[in-house]
Amino acid sequence: MEDAVTIPLDAETKAAERPGDHKAELRLWLRLLTCTTLIEGEIRRRLRDTFDVTLPRFDLMAQLDKTPSGMTLGELSSRMMVSNGNVTGLVERLVSDGLIDRRPAPKDRRAQIVSLTAEGRRTFRAIARTHEAWIAEIFESLSSSDTETLMRMLAKTKTSAGNAIRSEKSR
Repeated sequence: MEDAVTIPLDAETKAAERPGDHKAELRLWLRLLTCTTLIEGEIRRRLRDTFDVTLPRFDLMAQLDKTPSGMTLGELSSRMMVSNGNVTGLVERLVSDGLIDRRPAPKDRRAQIVSLTAEGRRTFRAIARTHEAWIAEIFESLSSSDTETLMRMLAKTKTSAGNAIRSEKSR
């Protein structure tokens, strides 16, 4: 029997079965969520299977690669939009693997600054090259024009969402 990828029945598919029951905006939200979930799941699987790395570890290393001088755990948790506790656990494992260094912050000895080691930078960049190829492969069916249109429409979507959130907060 041929190996086939099965995509589970998702909320978008359920809504599509009865489009009259759902507004276009809800179907759009479900489509975006389905795409994100599908792509993220595949990237998580590939990172785990190919490099024995989790997506959060990859994301943390990506943040540190952008900031060679390092950053505090608080800055990392803010950029990654996760709790300090989540970052601390990731940092502990990456330090023990020799991929990042940790040192006290010069102006606040209670704070710690973390940065990639030379080995961490080499490891991350090798993973990042493969990751970029995977993303290209996932989107290879889209033409350049499709990609530009989608980027433009998603920028408008992001602006619309941001405006709605700001409006809600100002009430």
